Amino acid sequence: MADIHPLPVEEGDFSRNAVKEQGVPLDDEFDEFDTLNELSEHILVYYNEQPVGTGRIRWVDGSGKFERICILESYRKFGLGRVIIEALEEIAEEKGVSRVKLHGQTQAEGFYKKLGYQTSSSIFMEDGIPHILMIKELSAAQL
Repeated sequence: MADIHPLPVEEGDFSRNAVKEQGVPLDDEFDEFDTLNELSEHILVYYNEQPVGTGRIRWVDGSGKFERICILESYRKFGLGRVIIEALEEIAEEKGVSRVKLHGQTQAEGFYKKLGYQTSSSIFMEDGIPHILMIKELSAAQL
């Protein structure tokens, strides 16, 4: 079963493996928002007591920006991506944020659309990987 914990993601084996899989230099992946501060919140997802997924929400211009969304390859297809996105959306709603956005890899566009995200840009490159901007208005916006 999956458990979600609010934690800073550190340069441990999980993070190194996730970054290595994407082919992104480790130095490019970590930034000043990878610590506990008022500008971002992190979650770490455990499956059978093993860290297998992560996500971060950063507060940018009144919106929540989802970043660092990753699940180790052998744990994909268990619905953990949905668990991460829904947990980050819940954090945003608890903070009173009604709009969230993310830079999704183009291969994941269909996944995000199933969760209610709208494509809001043409394809752009980020760390050598094609991405698109995706946006979702949360239910708090409709209250």
